[in-house]
Amino acid sequence: MDLNILNEISNLKKIKNAVILAHNYQIPEVQDIADFIGDSLGLARKAVELESEIIVFCGVHFMAETASILCPNKKILLPDLDAGCSLADSINVEQLKEWKKKNPGAVVVSYVNTTAEIKAESDYCFTSSNAVKIIEAVPENKKILFLPDMFLGAYVQKKTKRKLDIWPGECHVHAAMTYEEIKNLRDDFPDSEVLIHPECACGSEAMYYSEKNNDKEMHFLSTEAMINKSKETDSKNLIVATETGVIHKMKKLSPDKNFIPINRSATCKYMKMITLDKVLSALKNERPEVKVAKDISVKAKTAIDRMVSIG
Repeated sequence: MDLNILNEISNLKKIKNAVILAHNYQIPEVQDIADFIGDSLGLARKAVELESEIIVFCGVHFMAETASILCPNKKILLPDLDAGCSLADSINVEQLKEWKKKNPGAVVVSYVNTTAEIKAESDYCFTSSNAVKIIEAVPENKKILFLPDMFLGAYVQKKTKRKLDIWPGECHVHAAMTYEEIKNLRDDFPDSEVLIHPECACGSEAMYYSEKNNDKEMHFLSTEAMINKSKETDSKNLIVATETGVIHKMKKLSPDKNFIPINRSATCKYMKMITLDKVLSALKNERPEVKVAKDISVKAKTAIDRMVSIG
């Protein structure tokens, strides 16, 4: 790691009263210089708590938008504006408006992995860590439109036993993960525990077999909960079914354990777009800035506030 870049970033943070937030899927170098690392919900909460005037958000575009909505008086910088999200791109606001029109009176529950415009048309936002709680907070007599991840939707529907209308969207990384890969790895590591993100395509099959066989070593968790579980468990071998970036933090916290990615190519190209050079450039120039238009921001904030308050 270039010490000159690290020193420049450190000095500029002090001069400009800036802080760096990084998602668990960011490249190791970016995680290592971040002031706070976490999942979408944790970083959204942290953005609100901080007194810093500038937040450099090392994540993807929808995350910076969420921070902008929650912190309208802070400058939110996204070091690369092209850092998008295949899942967020799987539904647009015109499609959502048409869906709502066909389902009058339905409650719209949207994943945080969506654009600000989608959030503005939603009643609740959620993350993978609180999706079940959000659905349980909706009155039972209400029809629920759940978007946009169909694998997470199937998981939440099974956990809550609530009928959901689920949008057929997916994350290109999580959609490629199969139960067959988990089975093969468990053959190689029979004493392992398995940590599965509920966005994964392998989730429904994994849940079926874990319930059928009363398998206590299979866990369905958000990225932050995965990290906590990896610290707490006595197991030395942990199979990780999510984007591989999360393993960097796991290894730092539990260096004596063996973390096995379900697939070493399970990486999000968007999450890997932010580099130290881009972080430094963002701090120097105070751009690119992400600022959500006030009319959209005001509407979206209601759904986001419900997400944050339900926890």
